[in-house]
Amino acid sequence: MKTIGITGGTGFIGRHLTALLIRSGYEVVVFTTRVARKRKKKHITYSHWNPERGTCDNIALKNIDAMVHLAGEGIADKRWTEQRKKEIVDSRVRSTEFLVSTLNEHATNCKTLITASATGFYGPDSHYSSLFTEAAPAYNDFLGETCRKWEAASENISGNIRRVVLRFGIVIGKGGGALPQLTNPMSFGVLPILGSGGQVVSWISAHDLVRLIMFALLHEEVSGIYNAVAPGHVSHRQMMHTIAEVKGGIKIPFHVPSALLKILLGEMSTEVLKSCTVSADKIINAGFTFDHPDIESAIRSIFTRPRSS
Repeated sequence: MKTIGITGGTGFIGRHLTALLIRSGYEVVVFTTRVARKRKKKHITYSHWNPERGTCDNIALKNIDAMVHLAGEGIADKRWTEQRKKEIVDSRVRSTEFLVSTLNEHATNCKTLITASATGFYGPDSHYSSLFTEAAPAYNDFLGETCRKWEAASENISGNIRRVVLRFGIVIGKGGGALPQLTNPMSFGVLPILGSGGQVVSWISAHDLVRLIMFALLHEEVSGIYNAVAPGHVSHRQMMHTIAEVKGGIKIPFHVPSALLKILLGEMSTEVLKSCTVSADKIINAGFTFDHPDIESAIRSIFTRPRSS
């Protein structure tokens, strides 16, 4: 039975991934700064790591066969002050540098490192002549530079460890990700459309994202950088109307002007308003099949209750 380490394992994606790994027969070691608060669970071990202090349970590292690195401060959790931007960068770049150095030194059985990045690597569609593929350059803004540095921090991994970088799109799923922020106003009968609503959203269901991570763990030929986005491109307006239709009830469309979003969100508004169309071709050509390639099937899987037998 193989053992998979996860940083950020207590977060939204980490919890979904841990559940899938356990169902698939794996042991999981969650590396966290809050070990004392975690009870031991069947097939899950919580081990200490603290990149800021440069400490880690090196004995636990010796037992893992692969590491999935998901740790990082939430991009949209707070307004982007200069201090917040520093926290976002440090939580990704410094933690990755520390993880790589400890894996190289102590994880003698580790054969694979899968590390998260984001489609924030890319700029707006107007900046590029076609769909954004993995070969496109990083955009020269805050998120583009953050992702570029984040990915570069894992390049020094040992040649004995296969490195996979997954550029996550907007994650849609139960219990976290972008969905609660999108759906909360609908509880009051309001269907918010941000800006023009025509901006393309590159997204992926949480269900498919963790399946994609599993796919990368299992297939040794998967190496390098891959976009982790669904192939079914959708506009923000289409996504919101699909959510409203599936949820049901009366939802009155309300357009939130771009100018107001810039006041409310500051620099972060550029990510909400930009159109970014990202290609899924590379991971599909590698053999991965999406369970939810289009937004309607993804949303229905989240909100439609299974029929009782």
